[in-house]
Amino acid sequence: MAQRKPSSEYFDIRGLLQGYVSHWYLFVLSVIICVAAGFMYTRINKPLYGVRANISINTGNENPISTLGAMGALFGDGGYIEDEIFVISSHTVYRSVARALQTEVSHYVRDGFMDSHFAYKDYPVQVFMNPELPDTLSTSLSFVVKVNDKEKVSITGKADREKIADIKDATFPVTLETTFGKFVFNKTDHFVKGKDLKTTILITSYDSAAETLAKNVNCEMASRKSNVIEMSINTPNPEYGMDILNEIMAEYNKKGVDQKNLQGEKTAEFLETRLKLLAGDLDTAEGDIQNYKQKEGIVDLEVEAKYQSQKKGEVEAQLIEAQTEAEILKMIRDFISEPSNSNSLIPMTTSTEGLETAIRTYNELIMKRMELASNARSNNTALRLLDEQIAAMRSNINTSLSKAYDTQRIAVKELESAKRAADTRLGNIPSQERAFRDMLRQQTIKENLYVFLLERREENAILLANAVPKGTIIDEAYTLIDPLSMGKKMILLIAFFIGLLLPPIYLWLKNFLNDKFTSVSEVKRLTDAPILGEICTDKSGRNLVVTPTDTSSTTELFRLLRSNLQFIMGGKNDKVVLMTSTSSGEGKSFVSVNLAATLALLGKKVVLIGMDIRKPRLASYLNLHPQFGLTQYLSSEDLQIKQIITPLKEIEGMDVIVAGPVPPNPSELLTSQKIDAMFQTLRSMYDYIIVDSAPVGMVSDTFALDRISDATIYVCRANFTGKQDIDFINEIYDTKRLKKLSIVVNGTESRKGYGYGYRSTKKNIY
Repeated sequence: MAQRKPSSEYFDIRGLLQGYVSHWYLFVLSVIICVAAGFMYTRINKPLYGVRANISINTGNENPISTLGAMGALFGDGGYIEDEIFVISSHTVYRSVARALQTEVSHYVRDGFMDSHFAYKDYPVQVFMNPELPDTLSTSLSFVVKVNDKEKVSITGKADREKIADIKDATFPVTLETTFGKFVFNKTDHFVKGKDLKTTILITSYDSAAETLAKNVNCEMASRKSNVIEMSINTPNPEYGMDILNEIMAEYNKKGVDQKNLQGEKTAEFLETRLKLLAGDLDTAEGDIQNYKQKEGIVDLEVEAKYQSQKKGEVEAQLIEAQTEAEILKMIRDFISEPSNSNSLIPMTTSTEGLETAIRTYNELIMKRMELASNARSNNTALRLLDEQIAAMRSNINTSLSKAYDTQRIAVKELESAKRAADTRLGNIPSQERAFRDMLRQQTIKENLYVFLLERREENAILLANAVPKGTIIDEAYTLIDPLSMGKKMILLIAFFIGLLLPPIYLWLKNFLNDKFTSVSEVKRLTDAPILGEICTDKSGRNLVVTPTDTSSTTELFRLLRSNLQFIMGGKNDKVVLMTSTSSGEGKSFVSVNLAATLALLGKKVVLIGMDIRKPRLASYLNLHPQFGLTQYLSSEDLQIKQIITPLKEIEGMDVIVAGPVPPNPSELLTSQKIDAMFQTLRSMYDYIIVDSAPVGMVSDTFALDRISDATIYVCRANFTGKQDIDFINEIYDTKRLKKLSIVVNGTESRKGYGYGYRSTKKNIY
């Protein structure tokens, strides 16, 4: 079986360019549309400028009181850059920025047809409204303000496309009463007199303005190894972008300082309360000692009891330490058990092993919750999870405190027992001494606690005095020199090239998706069978277009087809040409009739036989009404061959044998010996015998006639015959099921060059 040639061998650049030239109108239309679209784009979309800013976040422990005691751990500044990015880009921060810069009101000033700009500070008309409106507004409001050269003002207000106000021919200032309240419009210093003006004012809520900022502002780490947050916004108004970024950084730092001050203030409040209580207890204890000394007449107890105290001093010291620790544990336990302190910092710690670390971790969680609660809503998932974690840890600490307190009480009791044993051994010590020591011990405990809280108050005061923001501004907002978007000329140039590119893409897709061939060149790429010729579409409406006087393109192509046929019918006895196609409608009968007429115009004797006996159309095609046809001749013993021959009066020398009535046994008739005898007779009578047979894609009758033919013309039609049908032709050609198979392409587009000077396709004939 013959192999198809690679399609690359048939790549015809000249044909491709000719195809593009024939569709020149597509290129013109595409370029016009694309350039117009590019022009409209440049009018609607203003150049964007990139505004950038950088801020460094302190993630280390720079707490100034970290070296003063365990309380320093409660106020550690350690954090993650990701958390700070969340804070700096939070809705709360953006809402504060929108309120500070009044971005809830936007001004768009029309400059011309489909051309307007965003006016940030230089807007010509200002609107005054209830200051509380942006806090409660649930929809967006738009006001279209038109001012003519005589300063007559017309304003139309809408809320979600519903008109809420309409006023015409007013003068500044203009007051509008709406369901949303009163709005007053007045001109600003940027208003230009004597000139028509159209501006649109959009009013949204602070929340909506914050959401807009969240979409436009981008915050991200400058790099994985740095603590720098890079902020950016792309905007047509660089001044607006710089103000936004600078205000975001200022609001973030202010929020950080306020958060630290809030923590310090709550701690100071707690410490002051406890100090007042302890001061009262300490005064009471000291007063008891003073009263006891006066009552018992003790002048210098330390000198009198020095000897005795030295012996039991060690036990008492341990007892004081144990009781102090027990009291601290009790205070912490009482504090954490109080429901009102569920989300407050534990302002003290203990030396009990394990509890100090737990309290430090708990305070870190409380601080993280304070920071998150200031930015998140109450139903925030992260906040809820953090509350659950804090509650679980508070429960664990409370349990540990109870156990530690119980343990410490046991230790106190053991030390008290040891002290009583020592007191028993020191029986010579007066009872006054023992009572005095008890009162002195209570006074010492209160004094130690009081000093402890005083130290913490000073530490907290230092913290408040050194409350600095976490963010250090590296680069204030600045604008990149070159705009981010392309210039107008570049956009139009790109649109022009896109306009040139779209038609080839369209034509290629159209050809790729089309399952039918459109030209002779495509057929050449799809098959190795020789192309005998092509016939262009005839628009005359005639079935017989070849006449002695006709010089149309179609007639010239049939004459060229005749020359090519004579080339392949080179044998002396080659006379019978079998005409077939894949299916009906491809122009087989049209080509058969006019090819026979073209041969007759050479003075040759030509007979056209309609052998598509299953669906005969030749008689009606040529408007012939003979008495007998081929099927009658084949099924009768009495008819002579001359009785079924009908001369065609339009063409001298051309006869026609029509198919006749449809027989019940067409296959048997076509394979009968009478067919062979008939063709033997016709060979002696005619120079050419054109056989209009049945389509081979529908029935096998044509293959049965191959025995009587000398050559086969396979007719296919552009934009009708499928490309898969060419595979069927290839199979017939490769297996040589039909003699000297060649192809005629029917229905091609008419083009110049079909007359004189048309190139012969003999180079495609074997």
